[in-house]
Amino acid sequence: MFYGAEEGKVKVGRTDMDYIAFGRGQKSFIIIPGLGDGLKTVKGTKILLAMMYKLFAKEYKVYVFSRKNHIEEGYSTRDMAEDQKIAMKNLGIKNAYIMGISQGGMISQYFAIDYPEMVDKLVIGVSVSKQNDIMQKAIKNWITLAENNDYRNLIIDTMEKTFTEDKLKKYRAFYPIVTKFGKPKNFNRFIVQANACLHHNAYDELDKIKCSTLVIGGDSDKVVGENASKEMAERIDKSRLILYKGLGHGAYEEAKDFNQQVLKFLIS
Repeated sequence: MFYGAEEGKVKVGRTDMDYIAFGRGQKSFIIIPGLGDGLKTVKGTKILLAMMYKLFAKEYKVYVFSRKNHIEEGYSTRDMAEDQKIAMKNLGIKNAYIMGISQGGMISQYFAIDYPEMVDKLVIGVSVSKQNDIMQKAIKNWITLAENNDYRNLIIDTMEKTFTEDKLKKYRAFYPIVTKFGKPKNFNRFIVQANACLHHNAYDELDKIKCSTLVIGGDSDKVVGENASKEMAERIDKSRLILYKGLGHGAYEEAKDFNQQVLKFLIS
């Protein structure tokens, strides 16, 4: 029922990295999640993630990776890409289809730039390749809330900026509940990863991405800006752009055909 879902740890340098694996396929499909990983790793979420990405389970062996468990100040999205390479090699994954969501999309850009031989196809979801005022404002505010130990408003602001009004009408009733659970012991991991977002800039190197690429986002994104996906697609030669009208940073969850579009691209 849960597609053989399992969770594990893989050695990365002096620390390790949590991951979830499921699916029956022979090909590897790697999913790199967003900044929420700074608050909670994928540990303990195998059933949830297997259900969320069940569409890929027949065709692929799916892996969802966190960032490594002990991260240092100044840890960049390019460093994260290098550690992703190490984790895959230590698991015996020589090459894979790669999908990065939000900050995961930033990491996947550098992964495809620096390790092209390991990427069969690339999907960049609701992400950005260079800085803009919208992203700077949103993430700096989240860092301030984290520094002030204000988990409640961090979660609320994240959701308000991620989802459309229709979705928020359903979610707001649950704010008193969701803001009471999942608070980390400290916010250092989140702050380091958020700062990595603030310094990400792969735009001038995107032309080095040579694999077929799907760039997918929403035209009303309040986190990375409305033009971020288009900017990336214009710089990547073998790219296709899907831009959901009226959706924002939560397009990967709100667009009913998001996973279908990704699967169609991967198997084409």
